[in-house]
Amino acid sequence: MGTHPPTTDGLQAGLKNRHLSMIAIGGVIGAGLFVGSGAGIHAAGPGILLSYALTGLLVVLVMRMLGEMAAASPTSGSFSAYADKALGRWAGFTIGWLYWFFWSVVLAVEATAAAAILTNWVPAVPQWAWALLVMMVLTGTNLISVGSFGEFEFWFAGIKVVAIVVFIVVGALAIFGLPPGDEAVGLSNLTGHGGFLPNGPGAILSGMLLVVFSFMGSEIVTLAASESPNPVKAVRKAVNSVIWRIAIFYLGSIAVIVTLLPWNDPKLDASPYVAVLESLKIPYAGTVMDVVVLTAVLSCLNSGLYTASRMAFSLGERGDAPKSFAKVNKGGVPAVAIWASVAFGFIATIFSYTSKDTIFQFLLNSSGAVALFVWLVICFSQLKMRKVIERDMPERLTVRMWLYPWLTYATIGLILFVVGYMFYDPDGRKQMVLSVVAAVVVLAVGLILDRRRPRESAVSAGGGAEIGPQGGAPAAEAVPAVDTEAKAADRA
Repeated sequence: MGTHPPTTDGLQAGLKNRHLSMIAIGGVIGAGLFVGSGAGIHAAGPGILLSYALTGLLVVLVMRMLGEMAAASPTSGSFSAYADKALGRWAGFTIGWLYWFFWSVVLAVEATAAAAILTNWVPAVPQWAWALLVMMVLTGTNLISVGSFGEFEFWFAGIKVVAIVVFIVVGALAIFGLPPGDEAVGLSNLTGHGGFLPNGPGAILSGMLLVVFSFMGSEIVTLAASESPNPVKAVRKAVNSVIWRIAIFYLGSIAVIVTLLPWNDPKLDASPYVAVLESLKIPYAGTVMDVVVLTAVLSCLNSGLYTASRMAFSLGERGDAPKSFAKVNKGGVPAVAIWASVAFGFIATIFSYTSKDTIFQFLLNSSGAVALFVWLVICFSQLKMRKVIERDMPERLTVRMWLYPWLTYATIGLILFVVGYMFYDPDGRKQMVLSVVAAVVVLAVGLILDRRRPRESAVSAGGGAEIGPQGGAPAAEAVPAVDTEAKAADRA
């Protein structure tokens, strides 16, 4: 399987352009969009569109910042490696392990969700057996090669994309009174039933709390890009397309839902998408959406395992995790890091059955606000790394954050506002408190370990933290300027 050229950190550049394109497109489409969006609609009414728009804007800005750093130095550690360089080892350690923790818990959530759907289809097989099966199958695909992961994700994401596009087209036809609708609905459901903001303007923020975590995954492409032949081009393409991806898949599909059905329709509780299709008398709507949701769940499980393992790999490279995590097998994948992530996922899955309302709920809540922490770290890292890149390698600044640094500051302010509102909101407070506790514990461990050992150089620690012309050498030890442009061109 080692037919692809190795990257600077030993991984194989086995992801093709079509893989990365579909990972970028499908990365913003999680199972939560299909199932969990009903809660946000009930909280904010048609105003949920503003919640999605504000959250989407936040993601666009954060991705722009991350893209700026990733295009300058693609690495499997992504924002964790940049935080290590920009803010200190404590920051890279903390956010790296929190991110790994988040995706390892997601493995359990998605495996359980997939098992529930499969058990409905084949009741003779116990649910735990289905959960075990899907975990093992996708573990196998990740262990074979990164190309195997990419191929599975290409088809998973493709099904999700096609499903949403068809849903939007069918819904738009119905809105204007064309088949399959009987008569034009118009905008009556957006302005009737209490108005566009039936629960008041404050509900927009409550809606943001419910939808913000469904956007987690947009950053995966910046990790995956490091295992492609042309990582800089892949990152640039993904960052530039994030605006229309969010506009179409999130805002477009949610707009169809709240236009075709009243926001307080009880049918929206289970799955808004199924409710819309059934209202249009689309045959087998429930079964079709079950297939789509299962695909979305398997996609999230597949990419979650990949993401957790690559973050563990990067942590191992930098000496912030066992060195065995940084070893790759003959297929060019970090097998130990994959198995470590799967092992935690298995344990969490067991808890989802044995201690659903206690231990598993604690795991969910304590990882719930990690997305906001990741976004904050990206913002602060970009503030510092922009200066480093401009000073030492301006030719690598191929993606630029708009209105730097003022828009970065504004993004930080918006994220902190959401964090503060979570503390204020009764439903979000517990999640935020437990997430902060988890972050403090990880930070304390990182600080203790950091004091016990001298700071390693970027080269000896794996190179992910330092950004140089080759993404490996420290900026202060960059190659002579005459070679910089040529080497950067080779990398691109």
